[in-house]
Amino acid sequence: MRPSDTLGDLPPFSLPHLSRSLSRWRVFLDFVRPFTLLPPLLGVVSGAVTAFGSVHNPDPARRFSASVLVTIALGSLCAAMLNAASNGINQVYDLEIDRKNKPGRPLVTGALSLGEGWWFSAVLYALAILPTWLVVVHPYSRFLEKLGAPLVRHECFFIYIVGMVLTFVYSVPAFGRTKRNGIWANFTIAVPRGCLLKVAGWSMVAGVFHLEPWFIGFIFFLFLLGASTTKDFSDMEGDRAHGCITLPIRHGVRRAARIITPFFVFPWMLLPLGAHLRDPFNPAHRILSGNATVLTGMGVLLTLWGIFTSYLIIRRPEDLATTENHPSWTHMYLMMMFAQAGFAVAYLV
Repeated sequence: MRPSDTLGDLPPFSLPHLSRSLSRWRVFLDFVRPFTLLPPLLGVVSGAVTAFGSVHNPDPARRFSASVLVTIALGSLCAAMLNAASNGINQVYDLEIDRKNKPGRPLVTGALSLGEGWWFSAVLYALAILPTWLVVVHPYSRFLEKLGAPLVRHECFFIYIVGMVLTFVYSVPAFGRTKRNGIWANFTIAVPRGCLLKVAGWSMVAGVFHLEPWFIGFIFFLFLLGASTTKDFSDMEGDRAHGCITLPIRHGVRRAARIITPFFVFPWMLLPLGAHLRDPFNPAHRILSGNATVLTGMGVLLTLWGIFTSYLIIRRPEDLATTENHPSWTHMYLMMMFAQAGFAVAYLV
């Protein structure tokens, strides 16, 4: 056999090299937890569609032009990358906790080094934030127009900046690491992933200086303020050992379960209210300008769904602490995605 036929002499583009490269990228993909990227992506698209169908759409022609579609695609991709960066930086600073709670994660197993995890997260933050400078609404449609638009029109960019800072506040000790402090941890999850996510999506089509996008964002904020705790029950042992005083640790499993269940129910009751009450700042329109029938029906259905999920939590709260993926965690994600899709439908019909 000639030396050139040996495995060691294969060129860089050989199959073994390609296989190693693909395996490496699968590790990075696992690091960003791809399943969690769907809700923010869907949330931004839903927010943009909601703005498009609202009375605040600044385009009198109401056309899904190429500029609008590209803007929504860019913004939603940036939202997914921002969430991926947040997942990454959280794992970097949660390494010791994850050794107990999530032993299969790449930083714990050594598949990724701490430095690789940090730099990959930093790159994702840059890719998530910088392109949003080009997210500017009608009448700015060309690249140079968007690039040089007045500062006040770059609403989406500044919303993403605030969202990024809040991910640092949640995870990084130098920024406060609210993850250690019960309800403040929930707050710094609910603001960017609940409220600001919807407003960011809205800002890709219409201006945000109206009550409507913030009312919608407040609904999702309230939901996540309680529902985000579902992930904390199975992590109690590792969290307690490293000083993260989550609601289940502070109040016990049973009481924490009772505290969070109203947040699965009451936020959705705001949907029928918003669909029928007049906007106090613009009485000519309702607070929610989408289809009132669809919004009311969605609110009723989600309220009933929330009651059922609350029943699953209250019935056997101890299961939350012993099951890594308790059904309530799955229902939380499904309810979020259903609500995102429901808003889009309500503003298009």
